[in-house]
Amino acid sequence: MPSYTVTVATGSQWFAGTDDYIYLSLIGSAGCSEKHLLDKAFYNDFERGAVDSYDVTVDEELGEIYLVKIEKRKYWLHDDWYLKYITLKTPHGDYIEFPCYRWITGEGEIVLRDGRAKLARDDQIHILKQHRRKELEARQKQYRWMEWNPGFPLSIDAKCHKDLPRDIQFDSEKGVDFVLNYSKAMENLFINRFMHMFQSSWHDFADFEKIFVKISNTISERVKNHWQEDLMFGYQFLNGCNPVLIKRCTALPPKLPVTTEMVECSLERQLSLEQEVQEGNIFIVDYELLDGIDANKTDPCTHQFLAAPICLLYKNLANKIVPIAIQLNQTPGESNPIFLPTDSKYDWLLAKIWVRSSDFHVHQTITHLLRTHLVSEVFGIAMYRQLPAVHPLFKLLVAHVRFTIAINTKAREQLICEYGLFDKANATGGGGHVQMVQRAVQDLTYSSLCFPEAIKARGMDSTEDIPFYFYRDDGLLVWEAIQSFTMEVVSIYYENDQVVEEDQELQDFVKDVYVYGMRGKKASGFPKSIKSREKLSEYLTVVIFTASAQHAAVNFGQLFLGMYPEEHFIEKPVKEAMIRFRKNLEAIVSVIAERNKNKKLPYYYLSPDRIPNSVAI
Repeated sequence: MPSYTVTVATGSQWFAGTDDYIYLSLIGSAGCSEKHLLDKAFYNDFERGAVDSYDVTVDEELGEIYLVKIEKRKYWLHDDWYLKYITLKTPHGDYIEFPCYRWITGEGEIVLRDGRAKLARDDQIHILKQHRRKELEARQKQYRWMEWNPGFPLSIDAKCHKDLPRDIQFDSEKGVDFVLNYSKAMENLFINRFMHMFQSSWHDFADFEKIFVKISNTISERVKNHWQEDLMFGYQFLNGCNPVLIKRCTALPPKLPVTTEMVECSLERQLSLEQEVQEGNIFIVDYELLDGIDANKTDPCTHQFLAAPICLLYKNLANKIVPIAIQLNQTPGESNPIFLPTDSKYDWLLAKIWVRSSDFHVHQTITHLLRTHLVSEVFGIAMYRQLPAVHPLFKLLVAHVRFTIAINTKAREQLICEYGLFDKANATGGGGHVQMVQRAVQDLTYSSLCFPEAIKARGMDSTEDIPFYFYRDDGLLVWEAIQSFTMEVVSIYYENDQVVEEDQELQDFVKDVYVYGMRGKKASGFPKSIKSREKLSEYLTVVIFTASAQHAAVNFGQLFLGMYPEEHFIEKPVKEAMIRFRKNLEAIVSVIAERNKNKKLPYYYLSPDRIPNSVAI
């Protein structure tokens, strides 16, 4: 009788193993096998990290194996199991891989296809079409859209982390990491021990030292020692944690009535301010988004304030960016003076502190939360709802949305919710941060997520005119590497534009992002459909870059772009494309490392060996 060798790999994360009964059935072109109990005598099967093999004998030849069905039945207590993959050796000596990388919970079951990526048009057999359809129907019941707050991009329909589908919940280790990081944040802020300091005035800069976390790396030490200097202040707009706001000033705004006489001590080219603008030497950062946002009033003992500054900057003869004028609010007038470097030391320093405070609020709530976390969640939900596991784009994207929905759900549960960390520690807490997102969504466009377009739109694309903008330089290298990789993958599965246009699952994915995630706003510029391989490659690059490189630039992570530990793809051409992708990224690492040599303030946030695959890793 024909015999198959079944190899089963259990995950290595905490509690991945199981003591439950595991049954396997094979479904082939010539028939289906009976249900087989996978069990070896005097052996503890399916332990965490184990790879176990079993011989399965069938009565008759099953033909081409289409599906493998795994059923888990309770032995003693409910015992979840994480199945990585199954490998099948046929009676003819062929090997078939069935990737899974999913949890089987309770008395559950799972039906797996082999690992070859397939578009819907490739499935001509009824049982495979049916499997594909049922998978998406089940997912769409699990992954539902919800409005967390009016005006926000839609998010997952779950009140708390435990309400999420098991497959997208944190692994136990990751869950512990989140709790520890949250606790560490609270500890670092000394919320309880130093609350009195937040509720009273500070009289000396030395007071800061009492709440500083111990700083050990050279970059932080340098910033700590030089933060009061204009050069450091300007540099942070280019290569700090929020390098996305500075833009070239093409005309002085009427709401900032700066004159040549006011700033002539800062201008080094013997030109008027208007001439410096025409020469492209003037830059601006405008925090108009904060105008009218309610300051935090959750603690009656603490009076908190917000500014909506406008900061004018100048490229000096050394090609360094320095501030030359600051107005703390949007409407000019006697009660809203323009601060200048020629003012008294502490007047000028306090003006810069207010700008940096405003930058913090925009960074945390918009640059980081909205434009990486919430946007990535939109892509993730749409992916799970519209792309089956066999789809090549699911296989490509799943690593880049890993734990994204989970970490965002935790944030809504503990950080940005009422009485969460934002309310305790941020001047925009108590609802201000919600107002900010509602405003910023109006400017959230597809083109602003396309890195080269975003850089160009701010007039910051010239490497000759702006030579020390490492965020731009490194970001473009990483963007190009990702786009080259996505184009390779697209070309493998879509031989022409017509195949792209006719892939209904792809079109449903893109439509879900537009209609639900972006609320169907035409002004967002998000496509409703994709009709060419080039546009598909760009779209995929936006998804991957936003979740990985852009998030790393504004947050900094610990896992590496281009590394795919879960082997969803089994085809040789894609694996070769992944190898080329990693080599391109390694070359970028070398370029950045060479550039950073001997720099007192190296920039490595976009070095691929430091970029996480997703916003939650």
